[in-house]
Amino acid sequence: MSGSLFHIYNADEARKTILHRRPVGEVKISPSLAKGIERVFGEAIGVEEAVRRILVDVRERGRAAVIDWTEKIDGVRLSDLRVAPDDIEAAYQAIPADLREALHFAADRIRDFHQKQQIPSWLDWRPDGGALGQRIVPLERVGVYAPGGAAPYPSTLLMGAVTARVAGVSEVIAATPSGREDKIAPVLLAAAKVAGVDAVYRIGGAQAVAAMAYGIEGLPRVDKIVGPGNIFVTLAKRQVYGLVDIDGLPGPTETLVIADESANPVLVAADLLAQAEHDTLASAILVTPSRKLAEAVQVEIGRQLETLSRSEVIVESLQHQGGAVICTDLLEAVDLSNLYAPEHLCLHVAEPWALLGRVKNAGGVFLGEHAYEVLGDYTAGPTHVMPTMGTARFASPLSVRDFTKIISIFGLGEAEARAIAPPARILASAEGLDAHAEAVRKRL
Repeated sequence: MSGSLFHIYNADEARKTILHRRPVGEVKISPSLAKGIERVFGEAIGVEEAVRRILVDVRERGRAAVIDWTEKIDGVRLSDLRVAPDDIEAAYQAIPADLREALHFAADRIRDFHQKQQIPSWLDWRPDGGALGQRIVPLERVGVYAPGGAAPYPSTLLMGAVTARVAGVSEVIAATPSGREDKIAPVLLAAAKVAGVDAVYRIGGAQAVAAMAYGIEGLPRVDKIVGPGNIFVTLAKRQVYGLVDIDGLPGPTETLVIADESANPVLVAADLLAQAEHDTLASAILVTPSRKLAEAVQVEIGRQLETLSRSEVIVESLQHQGGAVICTDLLEAVDLSNLYAPEHLCLHVAEPWALLGRVKNAGGVFLGEHAYEVLGDYTAGPTHVMPTMGTARFASPLSVRDFTKIISIFGLGEAEARAIAPPARILASAEGLDAHAEAVRKRL
């Protein structure tokens, strides 16, 4: 294993290190986070307990608790939780024209893609006049959490809100923290206008999740909360699940690149660096049968890193979660990827479409050097809200179906009801449910 910033592992080493998954619920608390919790709560407690206390308080005291916790955590005493429509419009007008155009361009691409995901309602009519079927009904109110602070993500707000609108959601709200200066990034407010968001609230963290889940004065509860956030947001979503629906429990972002000897090391390195700059916990992994390519990517990462503004974040990410894995061939590379189940899988190989059929676990697959992951973050069209932490084994990217529900239709005619009643009575009796069986008998 190389001593370089971007380590090179063999497949067995990788399975035990960078490809090894921790349980989704396992929370790593940094010393600075532990110190911050102790400052806010007056004692040393875990993140789960801190989140629970915030949720309970907001459920019991509503708006006052949201304001109090925001002051304790962010150091700002809020007066108005909802951003005035005039302020949203002013932010939209204030951003550069090319940025406004980019927001509209991305929203149009997201809208066009997700309009193809519509699920139809249907009825199967029977000869005796009855029918069975399903109705697709959009959710009524959805809350989109948009991370703010030093790194606002207008693209994430677009991905959630535009998709919800395509699904037919009646009301879409957004919550985003305004930070210590009580100011939301203008580009976030502009994105809210472009996406057709009905209201924006200047609250973040677990208290924002609680406000949307329970409802407070001026903010009725929602049916579903979507969007990524910090560990407090993620754990709050997990604790309110069941009272409201959630999109999942997103962890740090991750990309796995499969590359062969035909790959351009400059582009492979650029794609890995683009992923690593998100977060110190982000994962950027290369899997390749070519040690020559892995070593060339090592060199390129060091060269390109010198010009990047978030180099400190990238270094920590690559040292702890990143690296290159040398495998025997591309088939083993795909097997390792399926084991890891990455959020993003990038195929920098000569024939990417030939490997697509072997991919079983991935949030999104990017085929070839032209279909690179950064475009998926912004303007390709499919949502970039994808399963992380290995949940791509069973979970899917955010889609129109996440904002709809199915209502089953039972419209049985007399003939069909009589035909299926005797077996129903037998099954009811076998389960010891006499009232069920008697309800059938009375029809017969």
